[in-house]
Amino acid sequence: MKIVIAGAGAVGTHLALLLSKEKQDIILMDEDDVKLDKIGSNFDLMPWHDSPSSIQAQKNAGVATADLFIAVTPDEARNMTCCMIASNLGCKKTVARIDNFEYMTDKNREFFRQMGIDSLIYPEMLAAKEIVDAVRMSWIRQWWEVGSGDLVMIGVKMRNTAKILNTPLKELGAQKLPYHVVAIKRGDETIIPNGFDSILPLDLVYFMSNRKHIPFIRQECGKEEYPDVKNVMIIGGSRIAVRTAKTVPDYMRVTIIEQDEARCNRLTELLIDHPNVMVVHGDGRDMNMLEEEHIRTKEAFVALTDNAETNILACLAAKGMGVSKTVALVENIDYIKMAESMDIGTIINKKTIAAGCIYQRLLDADVDNMKSLDMAKADVAEFTVNHNAKITRKLVKDLGLPKGVTIGGLVRKGTGMLVNGMTQIEEGDHVVVFCLSGMIKKIEKYFG
Repeated sequence: MKIVIAGAGAVGTHLALLLSKEKQDIILMDEDDVKLDKIGSNFDLMPWHDSPSSIQAQKNAGVATADLFIAVTPDEARNMTCCMIASNLGCKKTVARIDNFEYMTDKNREFFRQMGIDSLIYPEMLAAKEIVDAVRMSWIRQWWEVGSGDLVMIGVKMRNTAKILNTPLKELGAQKLPYHVVAIKRGDETIIPNGFDSILPLDLVYFMSNRKHIPFIRQECGKEEYPDVKNVMIIGGSRIAVRTAKTVPDYMRVTIIEQDEARCNRLTELLIDHPNVMVVHGDGRDMNMLEEEHIRTKEAFVALTDNAETNILACLAAKGMGVSKTVALVENIDYIKMAESMDIGTIINKKTIAAGCIYQRLLDADVDNMKSLDMAKADVAEFTVNHNAKITRKLVKDLGLPKGVTIGGLVRKGTGMLVNGMTQIEEGDHVVVFCLSGMIKKIEKYFG
C-alpha cells in the first residue's frame, strides 16, 4: 500500500513508526528539513521536502497513485485543503486531523466526504473518551468495551493486597474463574501470558471479562477499599477538558480549574447546559487553591494543562492528598515512560491515540475497534469474523496463532463470552485479539 503522510510532527512520526514496521510504501511530506532528515535516518520511508498543501508538490510526490493520504499537520484548515487536493489528484482515500467537534456530526461528515475528505480524526474527542473510561472506577487504569459493552477489558495495577499473586495462571484457570488474564506489563516487559506465568506485585494486569463479573475481579485484586468516583477535579480548561466534562456520566460532579480568566468565562458559556460542572478561576498548581476547592473530597483528579511536567507533578501532589484516581495528559512522548515509572496513574497522549485510530483504518480485515495500550506496548482489536474466514476452520488451540498473540473473548449475537482452546469461532462473531505492538497486520489473515 502506498501511503502519503503530510506532517512530520508527533502524530505523523508515530504513525510512520507503526507503518514502517510493516514494509508499507510510505512518503512523509513536510517543509521542515531538520525533522525529515532525523526521521529519514531511522525509519523505512521516503522523506519529501516540500509543502503538502502545494498541488505541484503533491503531483511530484506521486499522490495521484497513492492508496491513502493522511494529513496530520498542526493546522486543521491546511489538513483539509491537503486532503481535497489529494482526492482531486486521484488518491483513493484521505484522512484529515481536525480540531472542531461540530465537523464530526453525520451531516457534516457527509459534506466533507463530498469535498474529498473521507475520514476525520478529532484527537481531543478521542482523548476525552479515554479519560472518561479511565475515571469510571478509581481502581482501574484502563477500560475498553466490546460491542454493547457486555464484554470489557480492564487494566489494573497489582498491589500486595491482591489475592491472585504468585499463583500460576493455569492454577487460577482450574478454578474456572470468570475472567482471562490477557496481558501483563512488568517493568519494561510486556507478557502475553501462558499457564506457567504468575502475577506479581506492581504488575499492570489486563483482564477480559463480562461486565457483571467486574465486582469479583475487584475483590480478586484487593481493591474493595477504593471509593467509587463521584467527584472529579480537572486542572486546565482545554478543549479536552470541555469534551471530558460533557462526556462524563450525569452522576459525576466536575470541577474545572483554569488560570486564564477569559478562558474561564468561555468555559462557563460552553458548559452552561451541564449543571454538574463548575468552573473555577485559579491556578491548579497552587496547593492552597486545591485545598480550598476540597481536593481531598475528590475521588479522581485529571491534569490537562499544556505542560507535561506540571501535569505529572500535580497528579503526584493529588495522590499525596489522598485522591485515589489520577490521570495526566503527557503530550511529550519521551516523558511517558518516566511518568509511568512514577506510578502517577493513567497517562493520556492524544497524539498516539490519534495515530492508533488512523492505523486501525489501514487494516484490511473488518476491525470495529482498536486500542493501543501505550504503557504496555501492546494492541487490542475487535475483529468481525467474515464468511469462511480462516479463524472459523479450526478450534482456537489448533489455529497456530503467532507467539505474542491471544484471543481474550468474543461477542456472539449480543452475548459476551470468554474464549479457550476448545472454542469454535463462528461467522459474525466479534472477536477480541490481544497482541504485542506491530503484530495486528499478522492477525488479519485469520479474519479475511
